[in-house]
Amino acid sequence: MFIQPDHTYRDIQEKSFQQWLDEMEQHEDLAVSGGVKLAREYVQYLKDEIKRQEESNQLKIDYMKKLKNGR
Repeated sequence: MFIQPDHTYRDIQEKSFQQWLDEMEQHEDLAVSGGVKLAREYVQYLKDEIKRQEESNQLKIDYMKKLKNGR
């Protein structure tokens, strides 16, 4: 039996963070509003890096399984 991981808390965090960035985008200080784009790009970079690491890890797992089975 497989249980799906619960990402509810992470989803709430993400939504809250994006809402906060939307509010900061309207800030009158240019340094604050200008930093929003940078923050969004950095979050996207982190998501891409996580995906890359997961794919790399899966390749290693598959390779180790092949070695274990003697193929």
